[in-house]
Amino acid sequence: MFPVSSFYLPNHINCDGQKSLMERIDAAPWRSDLRRRVQHYGYRYDYKARRVTRDSYLGPLPDWLTPLCERLANDGHFATPPDQVIVNEYLPGQGIAPHVDCEPCFGETVASLSLGSGCVMDFTNVETGEALSHYLEPRSLLVLSGEARYRWRHAIASRKSDPGPNGRVARGRRVSLTFRTVLLE
Repeated sequence: MFPVSSFYLPNHINCDGQKSLMERIDAAPWRSDLRRRVQHYGYRYDYKARRVTRDSYLGPLPDWLTPLCERLANDGHFATPPDQVIVNEYLPGQGIAPHVDCEPCFGETVASLSLGSGCVMDFTNVETGEALSHYLEPRSLLVLSGEARYRWRHAIASRKSDPGPNGRVARGRRVSLTFRTVLLE
């Protein structure tokens, strides 16, 4: 189950599209300054300062990301194509702490495309404490806007398997692409 005002689309891209994206991602350099490897495109998000500035601009998005960003806008998820993408790699046992993406840094929509392995994402309402969980399938798109964007924390537990309908499901390597629009002062 997902928070209100979120949108989930399984099979957002096909298997060939996933393979092509993974090849492009793996050909690019990774940053290892977190517990997981990351790549920043468009703007670099400063995790320590929790902000994005004009000086964080890395240049235009690469050609291989442009069609994905345009599709997000054409499908009505963003008013204009996102201008910032973070690629995160999660190996089995890695996760991410509960958070709401930086409110003064990014626009009203955050979208995430899952590649490789699936995983369970946990959601917690910041006001009521209500908790929900949903399995994110490989090649799926999750869009958070409105209440889902601002009133729900999302997280991935650090574990090597997730609960499934028929027992535990082992995690493999998961790569997520997070699409956002930067708000500059």
